[in-house]
Amino acid sequence: MKELRVGIVQLATEIGQVDKNFEVLIEKVRAVAKQGIDVVVLPETWNTGFMTGPDLHALADEEGQRSQSLLSELAQSEHVNIFGGSVAVKEGDSIYNRTYVYNRNGELLSTYDKMHGFSPAKEDKFFTGGTAIHQFELEGVLCSSATCYDIRFPELIRKSALQGIELFFLPAQWPLLRLHHWKILNQARAIENQMYFCSANGCGTIGKLPMAGHSMVVDPWGEVLLECDEIPQIQTVTIDIDIVKDIRSKINVFRDRKPNCY
Repeated sequence: MKELRVGIVQLATEIGQVDKNFEVLIEKVRAVAKQGIDVVVLPETWNTGFMTGPDLHALADEEGQRSQSLLSELAQSEHVNIFGGSVAVKEGDSIYNRTYVYNRNGELLSTYDKMHGFSPAKEDKFFTGGTAIHQFELEGVLCSSATCYDIRFPELIRKSALQGIELFFLPAQWPLLRLHHWKILNQARAIENQMYFCSANGCGTIGKLPMAGHSMVVDPWGEVLLECDEIPQIQTVTIDIDIVKDIRSKINVFRDRKPNCY
């Protein structure tokens, strides 16, 4: 049995309050790391909060230096892998919604830039979208991720699944008014790709808009193993990676695909 203990950090980040958001994150990561977990999972844009507009350029992390330094230090000091959610990163005139992943030694394993900007909030007008999926290993488990709105694009996630991904992460700032979609999409992506799906969502409010919370870990059968409510919290769960191979051998959708037909 190959087990991985996952710790979710669900945060109510404050828009534009970068220093305060960093302080809260440090406290929560250290708290969940004390529970003997293997991987800490963080939500989307925890540095600035999810925001657009002219202030974003001044608040985004220059080259990601501050965020990378903190995540590396925490991973090493707490001896834990960190899936770093995402942060607003500035490179020249461009801003990216970027994920960083660190191992227990504080070494950067992988990065990912959110592909699909949420156009109703004009995210696509302020952030430069990524162009590539990524993969990385945590404790011998093959992993990948996307970010928030990306979950609505099954082609993106299937492309990773076809590379043998066993555990998929999704940091988000998903609103309460579409909580029904959130739950169904998390389960659907897990079931159709026969992998664990682990999401860390924001909570609290963005302006007057309540965030959904309800960070989740869903197994390859679609069973919800962990689900937060709508307030800031940390939760942990142990997952059995062998289940992935078991279901893929029993119902081999990857073998039975007919991509030449669609």
